[in-house]
Amino acid sequence: MTMLILGLILFLGTHSVRIFAEDWRGRQIARLGEQRWKGIHSLVSLAGFALLVWGYGLARAEPVLLWSPPVWTRHLAALLTLPAFILLVAAYVPGTRIKAAVKHPMVAGVKVWAFSHLIANGTLADVLLFGSFMVWAVVDYRSAKARDRAAGIRYVAGPVSRDVLAVVIGLVAWAAFALWLHGLLIGVRPFG
Repeated sequence: MTMLILGLILFLGTHSVRIFAEDWRGRQIARLGEQRWKGIHSLVSLAGFALLVWGYGLARAEPVLLWSPPVWTRHLAALLTLPAFILLVAAYVPGTRIKAAVKHPMVAGVKVWAFSHLIANGTLADVLLFGSFMVWAVVDYRSAKARDRAAGIRYVAGPVSRDVLAVVIGLVAWAAFALWLHGLLIGVRPFG
């Protein structure tokens, strides 16, 4: 469990600097330069991600069961991840109506992903992993919206074709992950 916790601290910690230390972040970018800051941020994030993946794998080998979720929650989780994938893609397709409405679709997608996995899994490692991401996403979403309000940022919706593109790519990515990659990478087949 130690590796999982350390990975979460590093990964979510680096992704929380804007939430809790915006001024410090600005000083570091001014001191180091934006590219160097991004490089260090990426390396620490990658190290944290590697540790949390490794730690989660170790924890799954010796699970501490907190509750046994009903089987139907797995099917619900698989379906809830569909909008999570679409939100994730919408974050990177410029000018979607989804982004104009949601403001921060990637963080919203993380909330949906984490929630869907929390309802379908009942081990201590699951609660630590998905619960941590859920709490982080809720706090980050509020922080990002507050920064947008303070800066007067508005997200403009482009043509519907951009939303169609986000939905189609999200659907394809979700199908590939749900039907093939989740089983290959995680060892759990959501529909099988």
